[in-house]
Amino acid sequence: MRRGELPCAACLRRAWLLARLSAHIDLAWTARRPLPALLALADEPLIAALAGPGLEGERVAHAWERHDAAATRAVCAEHGVAALCQCDPRYPGVLRDLPDPPAALFVLGELDRLIEALAQDGVAIVGARRGSPYGLEQARALGRGLAAAGLTVVSGMALGIDAAAHAGALEAGGGATVAVLACAPEQPYPASKRELHRRIAASGAVVAELPPGTPARRWCFPARNRLIAALTRATVVVEAGERSGSLITATLAAELGREVAAVPGMVSAPLAAGTNALIADGARLVRGPHDVLELLFGATAAAASAPATPAPSLPADLGELLARVAGGRDTVAALTAAGLGVDAALAGLAQLELRGLVRRSAGGRYVPVAPR
Repeated sequence: MRRGELPCAACLRRAWLLARLSAHIDLAWTARRPLPALLALADEPLIAALAGPGLEGERVAHAWERHDAAATRAVCAEHGVAALCQCDPRYPGVLRDLPDPPAALFVLGELDRLIEALAQDGVAIVGARRGSPYGLEQARALGRGLAAAGLTVVSGMALGIDAAAHAGALEAGGGATVAVLACAPEQPYPASKRELHRRIAASGAVVAELPPGTPARRWCFPARNRLIAALTRATVVVEAGERSGSLITATLAAELGREVAAVPGMVSAPLAAGTNALIADGARLVRGPHDVLELLFGATAAAASAPATPAPSLPADLGELLARVAGGRDTVAALTAAGLGVDAALAGLAQLELRGLVRRSAGGRYVPVAPR
């Protein structure tokens, strides 16, 4: 190894060790051993705590002592993955706020682009994997609006809200978005989001603390959440049940002194239980990108930063129909029950859809689309 070569051997060895002990960490976390306390342990105490003094511990310790940093660098190069270790001056300083910062970030995408994206103000947008049409549209609009305003949108590329936020940021055209994965960065997770994974890597970055080839385990998701919280100035939760993993991200963000915000939902909706509770506990209520900008920069700066969105000019009948859909009469049946003829409802909804003001979703429901 050349003197001063980065990523350094010690940091790569630590990342290798987490991957090697991943199954042991999973068992310990399932047994309710605190994850931050485990991840904060130095290498040799971590081996002793998880692999024990027996044959398995000896095997891990022996492999750890003989770890070949050059081999890890070669694997990274093979997968098109860059690595940014703690010894590199470009390592994100905000991660050092964590009690257990990752030894290295493994990056799929241009490393300089990631560094530039993280130098901007970042906002995490997280939420339920089975988001409602309302929640998915709100996440998409937030991602689009915040990226258009020059912020970096960070999320976990999970199904539902996370994926919608990334997709919205990509729609902004040139807006930065960073996906933090619970597995190696070159592995699309979930596999159904392979195309989204490709698009994020092409225009933003996909990052992880685990080296190429490492699969996701249960402990990796809360570990991933701490990185999302640390990399951003604010975490916005869009739909979350009472025990949602998104609430873990919000809690971690608050503990790190970051801002926490949430999009409100119907008080009777299970997916709004977590977000409404956050708001009741003091989280900022978010109705759109402007509220996030105001939270971070103040009202005057938010007004200057927010992209102009002229209100659509609609005939009176279409404006009334849009208001009814937004008010919950979001199916043809509901509109006809309210006194509108079937033909008029279908024709009006078709006009609103053509204008990009509503979107059809599952079950024949129509969802108002936040203006671009």
